[in-house]
Amino acid sequence: MPYHVHIKNIFFILLGSAILSFGLVYFNMENNLADGGFTGITLVLFFIFNFDPAVTNLLLNIPLFFVGWYILGRQTFVYTIIGTISVSIFLFIFQRFRVTSIPLHDDLTLAALFAGVFIGVGLGIVFKYGGTTGGVDIIAKLGFKYLGWSMGKTMFIFDAAVIASSLLYLNYREAMYTLLAVFIAAKVIDLIQQGAYSAKAAFIISDHVSEIAATILNEMERGATVLKGKGSFTGVEKEVLYCVVGRNELIRLKGLIEKIDPHAFVTVNDVQDVIGEGFTLDENKKPLRQT
Repeated sequence: MPYHVHIKNIFFILLGSAILSFGLVYFNMENNLADGGFTGITLVLFFIFNFDPAVTNLLLNIPLFFVGWYILGRQTFVYTIIGTISVSIFLFIFQRFRVTSIPLHDDLTLAALFAGVFIGVGLGIVFKYGGTTGGVDIIAKLGFKYLGWSMGKTMFIFDAAVIASSLLYLNYREAMYTLLAVFIAAKVIDLIQQGAYSAKAAFIISDHVSEIAATILNEMERGATVLKGKGSFTGVEKEVLYCVVGRNELIRLKGLIEKIDPHAFVTVNDVQDVIGEGFTLDENKKPLRQT
């Protein structure tokens, strides 16, 4: 991997760690909200024993670093070290040097929303650029390798156990708002990793595939791919056209298809992230086209 790519990845891992730590200090810790994963454990230890999360985050992760080298691979392991240490550093900074005040004690809904957004954005950026913040990510990989458990299953069990232990200091109201924050964080992580841009993919089965493809190219400036298909009942071979368009172009695409072949069979699916000609943006924020 080129040197400048490593620099870029490390920069965004640090940025994501800062955003995550800011959310933990200013929204979770300030409003008595818990969290899942190892950050949740640090919050439990903070609220019950007043242990510094910046310190406990490192202490909890150090044993996992020894196995992480074999599980994660060299690059991801280095990024994980950077992510974990930077989270502890930023937690230390934000706890001791208050940059602002955000009083939300009387509005836990807003506190949970902000907590979920900041933690989700922070973790989403870290994950997007190849890093992790240690903890449950490594445990999930161990569970997959040695127990055959899916990573999602392991992370869910671990998070559920941590949040359940948080009931030692949370009341029912704070527990419900914690679940809201965790849910929002998960959705934001998915949004950042999959991309905010949503497109539509259409599969078109017709006797006029060539004409439809030419019309899409000429009138919409969109490409299409012809796939070979075969009817399971009739055994008749058919051409299937696959085309990806922006959400705002879907109505126009349907109109073009209906105009050429009203009997065409069309299915439309959501596409969360699209990279390539016509969708990737150039330096002027315009769709990239071949020249």
